[in-house]
Amino acid sequence: MNRPSAALLVCGALGIAVLGGCADNPPPSGQPSFYVDLASSDATLDAAAAQSMISGYRNNNGVGTVALDPELMRLATDQARSMAAKDKLDHNVGHPFQDRIQKSGFDAAVAVENIGAGYHTLAEAFSGWRDSPPHRANMLNSNVTKMGIAAAYAPQSKYKVFWSLILAKPDERRG
Repeated sequence: MNRPSAALLVCGALGIAVLGGCADNPPPSGQPSFYVDLASSDATLDAAAAQSMISGYRNNNGVGTVALDPELMRLATDQARSMAAKDKLDHNVGHPFQDRIQKSGFDAAVAVENIGAGYHTLAEAFSGWRDSPPHRANMLNSNVTKMGIAAAYAPQSKYKVFWSLILAKPDERRG
């Protein structure tokens, strides 16, 4: 009969100890914020997760990251809410995009906007934009450095959730 060597017994004991240590660290509870269903009045979009997701995508495609900007967040929120209030997916639902940017406190050298409706989660909205060539081009625009994103819930709408993503670069010559 073969007997295990002392080294094998020590390795086995260490392996069990390591696995036992894993039991003390259960996986985080809940789901990642990019899978949270935003089709309810109390749901909130995790803008930091959106920034991380979009910046990661940009990095994977050789483009620099983007940072959240308070003014772009406000503009995106206004656009998402306007579309939700009018139940209409349209860049010009309140005012044309270029007018909104020019009248804002964000002095943009470059600005682009993605909108969407019917996506209930950040992951769905991101995937929809990624799979659409013009929206993908906006997310991968190498000139932008800032972003704002918002989702607005519209219970009366067939879409339920309206989205706005604004990506821009400040005009450093004027400011």
